[in-house]
Amino acid sequence: MRKVFAVIKREYLQVVRKKSFWILSILMPVFLLGLMLGPALLMRRGLSGKRVVVLDGTGRLRAAFETASGTGLTPKMGDSQAVFGSRSRRNALSIDFEYVPVDGDLTEARAPHFERLSKRRAPKGERLDGVVLIPRDAFEGAESKVTLYTRSAADFVTQERIARIVNQAVTKERLVARGIAAADTEALLARVPVDSVQVTRGGRERKGGELNFLAAFVFGALLLIPMFAYGQEIMRGIVQEKTDRVVEILISSMSPMELLSGKILGLAAAGLTQVAIWLVMGGAAATFAGTAAAAAGASQLGSLDARIVPYFLIFYVLGYLTYASVYAIGGSVTNSEKEAQQFVAPIMFFLLIPWFLATVILQSPESPMAVTLSLIPIFTPVTMFMRVIVSEPPLWEVALSIVLSIATIYGMFWMTAKIFRTGILSYGKRPTIPELWRWLRVA
Repeated sequence: MRKVFAVIKREYLQVVRKKSFWILSILMPVFLLGLMLGPALLMRRGLSGKRVVVLDGTGRLRAAFETASGTGLTPKMGDSQAVFGSRSRRNALSIDFEYVPVDGDLTEARAPHFERLSKRRAPKGERLDGVVLIPRDAFEGAESKVTLYTRSAADFVTQERIARIVNQAVTKERLVARGIAAADTEALLARVPVDSVQVTRGGRERKGGELNFLAAFVFGALLLIPMFAYGQEIMRGIVQEKTDRVVEILISSMSPMELLSGKILGLAAAGLTQVAIWLVMGGAAATFAGTAAAAAGASQLGSLDARIVPYFLIFYVLGYLTYASVYAIGGSVTNSEKEAQQFVAPIMFFLLIPWFLATVILQSPESPMAVTLSLIPIFTPVTMFMRVIVSEPPLWEVALSIVLSIATIYGMFWMTAKIFRTGILSYGKRPTIPELWRWLRVA
């Protein structure tokens, strides 16, 4: 046992004494936060300030687009054209509309605006991001369609915004035409908000579904990143020691099982140290954000379940030991880091199936697929942890998944030790599957 502790100490100190360990420990949460918020902020910025021409064949939607801009009518182009919106007063997702009532043919009227739309580097006041054609029979025709022309085939946000404006205006006009007072149409068409509340198995009500959904992705990433990072470290260390023939000296003074256990547990301790740093940073950030949000009367942090932290630690250890065994086998049966990467890549891709299905699992945590995956030991750490965050699976399922994972890890350690015992002294050609099976039987 003393030799195992010596290996654990060496592996642990070798990792935590690196500057990269502390840099990664501090910057990784910031990087993850930027990875999640960055695309949203860039998309938000990209959607703001768009200029769209509205060619209205009905001539009756001026007020609708004026209201949608939210800043009043600002004449820019005479009586027939006006620009709605001011960059200083609009929200981040607003659109500047140029409203143009059309009495004649829409096809002819759109030609000059198409020229502006096709210009990529037009002056700021002339650049267009879209052209909307509203047919003359939009209010009466059951088959009428509004057409949006843009430079992007996937500009769904602008399309949805314009569809909402036009449909609301058309619906109001139709209601007025059927004898309903114009002042009453706003109340009739007002949207009713829907508040999602989770009912636990104990009958408690819990809000904050969006926050739990986000927390599942954040903690899921924090679960997987150390597994891969330190699994790679184990594999790289074994390959390096085989290459330098250091392993031949090591196993002369201790058994392969002691060496393997020391390596895995030492790096597990380093990973837990890093996770502890992240939890402390996350707790401090959550406390600060919660205090600020509570002062503003908008705190939702209370909706996060306190079980997240202990379950995170449990499933982190289970997941790490599972992944570490696979990486240790990869290092034992190969002779270079390139070969090892090729060996473990398809296995790791298979183990990541729950991450690829994360959205489905989080939206339907009680579905047969989610329950089945959470009880398959190699998928348990990620799948069951996600289920625990967004739902309340039966305690027997959680306990069974943990027991099955522990049993699987024991079996994988047994297999890994046998392959490790023979593989660390094998050089040259990478073993085939039948040879690995023979190692398991003979070692």
